[in-house]
Amino acid sequence: MTIHRALLSVYDKTGVAAFARELDRLGVEILASGGTARALADERIPVTPLETLTGFGELLGHRVVTLHPAVHAGILARRDVPADLAELDAHGILPIDLVCVNLYPFERTVGRLDVAWEEAIEQIDVGGPAMLRAAAKNHAHVVPICRPADFEAVLEEYRSRAEVSPETRRALATRAFETTAAYDAAVARWFGRDEDFPETYVPVFDRVAELAYGENPHQRAAYYAQRGVRTHLLARVDQIQGKPLSFNNLGDLSAARMLARELEGPAAVIVKHANPCGVALGATPEEAFQKALAADPVSAYGGVVVLNRPVGAELGKALAAQFVEVLFAPGYNDAALEALEGKGTRVLADGERRSFVTSERDLRRVFGGLLVQDRDADGDPLDAMDVVCGDPDERMWEDLLFAWTVVKHVTSNAIVIARNGQTLGVGAGQMSRVDATRIAVEKARELGHDLEGAVLASDAFFPFADGPQVALDAGVRAIIQPGGSKRDPEVLEAVRAAGAVMVVTGRRHFRH
Repeated sequence: MTIHRALLSVYDKTGVAAFARELDRLGVEILASGGTARALADERIPVTPLETLTGFGELLGHRVVTLHPAVHAGILARRDVPADLAELDAHGILPIDLVCVNLYPFERTVGRLDVAWEEAIEQIDVGGPAMLRAAAKNHAHVVPICRPADFEAVLEEYRSRAEVSPETRRALATRAFETTAAYDAAVARWFGRDEDFPETYVPVFDRVAELAYGENPHQRAAYYAQRGVRTHLLARVDQIQGKPLSFNNLGDLSAARMLARELEGPAAVIVKHANPCGVALGATPEEAFQKALAADPVSAYGGVVVLNRPVGAELGKALAAQFVEVLFAPGYNDAALEALEGKGTRVLADGERRSFVTSERDLRRVFGGLLVQDRDADGDPLDAMDVVCGDPDERMWEDLLFAWTVVKHVTSNAIVIARNGQTLGVGAGQMSRVDATRIAVEKARELGHDLEGAVLASDAFFPFADGPQVALDAGVRAIIQPGGSKRDPEVLEAVRAAGAVMVVTGRRHFRH
C-alpha cells in the first residue's frame, strides 16, 4: 500500500509539521485545509491547499471546508474496484491514501463554566469526523490517523516496509471510530445535560492502565476513567513505591477513599475486600491509625489504608510494621518513605489534597445491561433525624454520626458498632440483619473490645426487635437506624426498656 497523497486537517497542530516534513521527504504529496496549510507553509513544507483541489475556499465562516466530493471520493474509493477508479478518473479526482485529522476541542470548550451556547455550537466539528470516518471505513486502502502519538509509528513502518500493514490500518481505524464515537457522545451529553436519565445513556471511558488480571488470575482486566468527570480514582495520584496496582487494590482503594472523604479531622480507614474493617478518628494521624488498626487487626492484614493527613516518621514506622497492600495519604516525609521501602506496600501520594468530587452516576453492570443511579455520597441532614428514645449527650451524638457515616460504606446487611471515634465491630454482607448484628458483637468481643456504652448503626431498619436486643444485651447504649419497619414500636420498646437511646434518620443506605 503505497502512500502517494496525504490529507492533513488538524485543530491540534502538535507534531504535524515534523510529520508532514517526513512524509514529503518520503515522496508523499501533502494536501491540507485552511489553518493546517498555512501552518505547514510557514514551516516551508511543500503543501497544496485543499481549495486548489475542490475549487472552493472556506464557506459559511469555516463551517464548510472539507465537505466536497473531491475530498470524500478520493478517500472512499476502493482501489480494487475498477468502477470506483473509473469514476475518479472521469471526474479528475485523485485517490487520497492517508488522512490525518483531529477534531475541534468541544469537550474542553463546554467544560468552562461560562461558555456561551453559540460558542459551544461552533465547536461541534462536522467535516473532521466525516473525513475520519470515511478514512476508517476505507482502511483497506487508506491510513486513518487521529492523534499525534501515532505519527512516528506510521512513519517507521512506512520507512521500513514501504507500506502500512493491514493490521496497523485496522488498529488505526478502530481508534478513529472510538474517537468519533466519544466525540458524538460528548455532544449528546452536553445537549442532554438537563436530563437526569436520558433515553440513551452514552458514557465514555478512557483506558488509564492495563492490569495484570482481574478479581482472579484467569480474568483479564483494565482500569478506565470516565471522560467528562472532573476527577477520577487515580487523578493526580503519584505512586512512590511498590508494584503496579491490581484490580482488587483499585476496588478497595475506591471504597476507602469514598469513606475517608466524609470524615473530618485526622482519620484512618482500613478496607479489606471492599468493606471497612477498621475506621477511626484521632487527635493525630498516628492515633487515628492505631485506633483503626486496633479495631480489627486480624482483618486489617493485607488491607488498603487511607489517611487524610501526611505521614511522618513515627506513623511510617507503625505502617511498616504491618502488612499493608496499598497506602494512600496526602504526603510522606523522607523518614516515613525510608521505613516503608522494601515492605511491598504500594505507596500512593494524593496530589489533590482535597476531597474529590463524587457527583457522577453510580454504574453497575448486570447481565446484558447497566443499572444507573445517583451516587450515595452526601451526608444526611441532622434536622431530618429524630431522637425517638433517650437523651444523647454530645459525645454520644458524635459517635452515632460517626457510626452512621461508616455503615453507609459497608455491604448490606450492614451493622457498625463504635465508641470514641473508633469502630469496634462490623457485620457486613449478611442476608439477615440479626446475623449481621451478632457478627459485629462477636467480632468486637473476640478482639477484646468493651461494648459498654457503645453505639450501633444499621444501614436499614430492623424488621424485628431481636437484632437490637443482641446489641443491647452486649452493652450497646445507643442505636441509629432509618426506621420504617412495621415493627418499629417493638424495636422502640426494646430500646426504651434497656434505658438506651435511639435515633431514626428516615433514610436508609443499602449497599449491594
